[in-house]
Amino acid sequence: MTDFAVREEKNRWLHLKMAELGVREEDLAETFVRSSGNGGQHVNKTSSCVQIKHKPTGIQVTCMRERSQSVNRFLARRELLEQIEAAS
Repeated sequence: MTDFAVREEKNRWLHLKMAELGVREEDLAETFVRSSGNGGQHVNKTSSCVQIKHKPTGIQVTCMRERSQSVNRFLARRELLEQIEAAS
């Protein structure tokens, strides 16, 4: 599994939480699109918005909070795990 541009302990937490809930990277369909809104020219030129779908449950999350695609990938996974846990 990839590490994202966040602190090491946050990456470690994500790996553990995914294992705890039985979510595998192979179960995720991830796409990248251009963000909109604040962030200036950067978000208008890069595909920093992340959309993740958990194939087994059909839960889908979109994250474009940060300018960094890597941070948005982490945040989207965190939100997806929260929704999967809530649905259980």
